Amino acid sequence: MHRAGLAAAVALLTLAPAAVLAPASADSPSKPQAAPTPPPAPACDPPRGHRGAVGESWAQKRLGFERVWPLSRGQNVTVAVVDSGVEASHPMLAGRTPGSRVTDLTGTGKGDCTGHGTAVAALIAGRDMSDRLIPLSGVAPAADLYVVKHQNEERDQTGGERLPAAIRAAVAARAQVINISISAEHSPRLEAAVQFALRNDAVVVAAAGNVRKQDGEDGPAYPASYPGVISVASLGQDGARAESSGLRSKVDLAAPGKDVSTAWTRGGYNLQAQGTSFAAAYVSGVVALVRARHPGLNPQQVMHRLLVTADGNAGEGTGQGMVNPLQAVTALLPEEGSATPANASAPVRFAAPEPTDHRTRTIAIAVAGGALGVAALAAVSGIVLPLGRRRQWRPGRAVLRPEQTAESSEALGVDHGTIGR
Repeated sequence: MHRAGLAAAVALLTLAPAAVLAPASADSPSKPQAAPTPPPAPACDPPRGHRGAVGESWAQKRLGFERVWPLSRGQNVTVAVVDSGVEASHPMLAGRTPGSRVTDLTGTGKGDCTGHGTAVAALIAGRDMSDRLIPLSGVAPAADLYVVKHQNEERDQTGGERLPAAIRAAVAARAQVINISISAEHSPRLEAAVQFALRNDAVVVAAAGNVRKQDGEDGPAYPASYPGVISVASLGQDGARAESSGLRSKVDLAAPGKDVSTAWTRGGYNLQAQGTSFAAAYVSGVVALVRARHPGLNPQQVMHRLLVTADGNAGEGTGQGMVNPLQAVTALLPEEGSATPANASAPVRFAAPEPTDHRTRTIAIAVAGGALGVAALAAVSGIVLPLGRRRQWRPGRAVLRPEQTAESSEALGVDHGTIGR
């Protein structure tokens, strides 16, 4: 009995390897079975953007930030975009975000699988596309972009757990502006990361949050609701708060955030982007313009400058109203003391007027003169000639009655000027 049990154990040991090794085929050597592979990462299938004609952006026309470019284009300012990554090959971003300027915290690669991060980055510092007959540009096209990929989907799958690390990564990259088009719940780690950024000379701009629930109210959005953070609401083309812009957060400023035109994935464009995410991007671009022009200002002073130069409150949930790029960059604020703008002594070269076309002007004058001559001839033909025929071409003579002569004399002053009676 003992021998039988031992024999059975030996047989089992002999057969055990057969459960690990893949069965060998007749024409190939036997190979060990591959170890189980980890579950695949979520497929990255970016949405396809619009590839047709792109019209003028009402938001870009309303802000008019191109008028500031002779003074500032955001040069020498680094803007960190904490978002879903970017499509680095998009024409508005090509060459702007090399791999060395992207930090991926998701483990899913540095690309953008949703389009959100690409849109935000393009609004902040995308290339001016007017030379390609596309009337779109980022607010600060000369600013440097640094991308921190914080999420791989439209919503943060980790509930904001990565956000503190993303903010600290932006500070490590020496970002002077940190755009956070994300809303999360309050946490001590998140608040500490925001304060760390402010202490390290970074202006933090965040979306005030969108209305999401139909059966209740959302709580405040963070980091937008923290002190020192510029919280941004979204406005529509009519200047009123967009319906999607939330009312539960602290709001400092507003910017266009409804039917906004911007870059999108797969080389296309989104012509109807909406949300406080995109409004925050516009404000971050303006902050870059201000920091390039006024490098001596600290984050609190930059925030103050944007608030006091905004267009004014537009109703509940709009803060100080629409951000004003021209005023934010050029206003002289006594409270800033002796702070001197960068290159203040250098002459500002605005766009030169179109050269005078002398040939066209000469032709226009000749045509106008000819038209006046024809009009004068018509007047002579239609009025003077008929009167002359009725009088049989005799010169007219005015005959005054005696009383008319007296009245006329009373109506004239000593200097023969008319006086009131």
